[in-house]
Amino acid sequence: MKCERIRTRNQRCIRERIIVRGRLILDTPTCLGSGDTDGDADLIILRDSIEEKALLMGSSIAGALRNYLRDYQSGYSSIESSLLFGGQRTEEEGEQSPLIVNDALSCEQMKVELRDGVKINSITRTAEDGAKYDLELLEAGTTFDICCELLIENNKDQLIRELVIVLQGLEKGEISIGMKKRRGFGRCHVEKWQVWQFDLRENEQRIKWLTFPHWTTGLLPEYSIYDSIADALGVSVDGEDKRDRITIQATFSLASPLLIRSGQASTDKAPDVVHLKSRRNGELKSILSGTSLAGVLRHRAERIVNTLKKNTNIIDEIFGVDFSNDTTKKPKASRLTVDEVEINNTTDLVQNRIAIDRFTGGALHGALFNEQPIFGNDETSLVIKLELRQPKPFEIGLLLLLLKDLWTGDLPVGGTSSVGRGRLQGKEATIKFGKETWTIVQKSVDELLIADNPEDLEKFVADLHKEVTI
Repeated sequence: MKCERIRTRNQRCIRERIIVRGRLILDTPTCLGSGDTDGDADLIILRDSIEEKALLMGSSIAGALRNYLRDYQSGYSSIESSLLFGGQRTEEEGEQSPLIVNDALSCEQMKVELRDGVKINSITRTAEDGAKYDLELLEAGTTFDICCELLIENNKDQLIRELVIVLQGLEKGEISIGMKKRRGFGRCHVEKWQVWQFDLRENEQRIKWLTFPHWTTGLLPEYSIYDSIADALGVSVDGEDKRDRITIQATFSLASPLLIRSGQASTDKAPDVVHLKSRRNGELKSILSGTSLAGVLRHRAERIVNTLKKNTNIIDEIFGVDFSNDTTKKPKASRLTVDEVEINNTTDLVQNRIAIDRFTGGALHGALFNEQPIFGNDETSLVIKLELRQPKPFEIGLLLLLLKDLWTGDLPVGGTSSVGRGRLQGKEATIKFGKETWTIVQKSVDELLIADNPEDLEKFVADLHKEVTI
């Protein structure tokens, strides 16, 4: 009876197995939160229980890959037609995913940086009471050896094609992991691949799979290493990318000093306030954080829309829902991605300041403090990257107005803007929407601004005016 049940039950007939390993490198700081609130920071990195290494869960990797594949194939809709990740949770008889994604440990001891955050009141432009938080981040440059295994029963060509699509997304740096991905954290890429394919219908191949060193991690030096996953699997992907998005990449220079407060100084003898820095390739770099830039853009967008006094839902649709005034709103993630920005070729200078007694007009006793903003020069540059998913024409118009305000220095970024800091000067911008591309160039403040087909861009601004006034 037992043997009969074994023969008649529905068993998986696995014909082939494909093992893929890669070296994943973090390009920006990443928060792999553990959910533990007992640590020194509000958000603690998930650690391995044995070694002092960061733990990247296989479920996190698989979730990021699945979301990317759905966006790529369905254009940010909730419809999912892939086979690679099995059925959805809402399906009563969903298929098991044929892709096994392993957990990964960081290749070296964990290097952590702390990042402070605070919510700014859009009316008073001051910090909200009780809205400060801090979080642990893995430093950029941290590496993980990732591994996944594809089990093929049927539909081999489709499964391999979908696998190549998602792994190419990792390879190109189009997939982010961890928390606050829409604010520049969690950017990563894979630069080296190894692939092993086993046809389990052949006895020799079955033996090879059984004797494969599954217990090891990382790349195996005795096997071939590939820079491209498509070359490693011998597959070319020529499918249509259905993601509907607009991207803006703009290069700026510093027109005035910039100061974004850092909660942690690099030395014990640092000034009272120092500019935010983060490690890139082992070197401290001045940073314009994605959270700061997104906050500045949101506040200016609110000001633009409120001036026209209609349809303030545009802000929540683009930047995500704000629950400070209405807790009954339905949660919704931001559709705008704002990358973290490196600022190159800057100089740190300390400035001493003192508070003035408003009654006597003299110096306030004990109120001397110093700050260390960054100063630009002719070689200083920073590249701001924005991406808006499923944009409507009037939303593009709002983004263009925000770009204009940044370009002309009317919208300062960072702190102490009331004393003239945080002004930028636009130099070049490239706007891509579908098959259209527009370029804006202004080599210096004294020269005229040159734009490709400005009448097309003006139509988007006109659509915004119609949306908020009619």
